[in-house]
Amino acid sequence: MIDEYMFTLEELQNVKKRKQLTDMAVAKNADLRKINRNIRYEQELKLLQAELVNLQQWVSRHKLRIAIIFEGRDAAGKGGSIKRFTEHLNPRSMRIVALSKPTEVESGQWYFRRYIKELPNPGEIVCFDRSWYNRAAVEPVMGFCNRKQYKKFLAQVNEFEHMLYEDGVVLIKFWFSISKQEQKKRFESRLLNPLKVWKYSPVDMKGQELWDKYTHYKEQMFSKTHTTFSPWTIVKTNQKKTARIESMRHVLSLFDYAGKTRAKTTTIPDPNVIERYYREAEQIDI
Repeated sequence: MIDEYMFTLEELQNVKKRKQLTDMAVAKNADLRKINRNIRYEQELKLLQAELVNLQQWVSRHKLRIAIIFEGRDAAGKGGSIKRFTEHLNPRSMRIVALSKPTEVESGQWYFRRYIKELPNPGEIVCFDRSWYNRAAVEPVMGFCNRKQYKKFLAQVNEFEHMLYEDGVVLIKFWFSISKQEQKKRFESRLLNPLKVWKYSPVDMKGQELWDKYTHYKEQMFSKTHTTFSPWTIVKTNQKKTARIESMRHVLSLFDYAGKTRAKTTTIPDPNVIERYYREAEQIDI
């Protein structure tokens, strides 16, 4: 639906002074504070995306391998964040990996095998829209794996990630944290939006019903897979635009890439939005 408060190009071209824009917004009953927030967001987003381009070029020159995992409950904003992360990156040295359910052949293979072939090559950044951590939360919650498979995963995942660490792969693990109320609101919004209804799946339908069960497995995952060489970073995502901005800052903060000191915005994330997991960390998706 077209926003009834949207300004036309002709209206904006005729604006000469700030007061004219303010008067026009008031006449249209527009929320000026919301407009200002959106303008600041777009400005900040552009600056951070430019820094991500600089980071990518530096990664390419130095042949680094970076894998960024985006995990979290459904509707937490993983896909939207990945879209903004990668929007202006060179597709020759960047990939987005969003695997569907395993094939019959893959189901008979070592669980990590299908992810190994998707790991970054030298000079490449790969974003995983969900990852091998499906087996830590989604699969046991939804009954897509049995108890033996779940326990085997937990016994192997730290060793697997330690091998990646020793081989030089930089692994960044994000958990996008959303409250139950906000998730419900976003589910309802998807059903009403014909451009987003495809995002709503049968698994989503059970997200609210199985909330507490998901919380249990999520906490088990943190407890058993948060390590010094591969820590979890929690992103509070009830304000999804803020979450996008701050998760970008977190990634940028991890590297001393060329030109970083000349950045036109801060590359230090807000600790009220981004925090390293610890047992007493405040979470909103519990």
